[in-house]
Amino acid sequence: MEYIPRLKEKYKTEIINNLKGNYKSVMEVPRLLKICLNQGVGSATTDKKQIEAAQKEMSTITGQKAVLTKSKKDISNFKLRKGMPVGVMVTLRGNQMYEFLDRFVTSTLPRIRDFQGISNKGFDGRGNFTLGIKEQIAFPEISIDKILKVTGMDITFVTNANSDENALALLKELGIPFKKNKQ
Repeated sequence: MEYIPRLKEKYKTEIINNLKGNYKSVMEVPRLLKICLNQGVGSATTDKKQIEAAQKEMSTITGQKAVLTKSKKDISNFKLRKGMPVGVMVTLRGNQMYEFLDRFVTSTLPRIRDFQGISNKGFDGRGNFTLGIKEQIAFPEISIDKILKVTGMDITFVTNANSDENALALLKELGIPFKKNKQ
């Protein structure tokens, strides 16, 4: 028997039923396509150990090997050459995506300092949502003792929703705690 993540099972059984009233067909219900994590390491041009540490941390957080992102052009003010590593990124799909989202909502978000909910201003107009985390130590997989430098990262949730309202409804159903709007 194949393992199915808890959040994927919840999506198939509960979330589709909760959202399908707004659509003509069950196939129109929005779904999460992928989660992209991106971490820029600005001082990696002078310190090569930092980019390796960032890659190792990102791989530990996601359970998937992180890919180095390289600069696209030369910038002399930053001592940057074309092709030098400037960050790391991971794209999660399928079961790993649902596992990461489950861990993110249940164990990482409560560990963020002064957390009051996620602002819903990170939508791009096409149903995708991006949020930033200031410290990677919020993830329980990262040991504070082994950190060289505290850095942040961007997390993008890519959906196939055709509007921000539909994507917001989907992400709320998946358990992401958004701030309540004050009226």
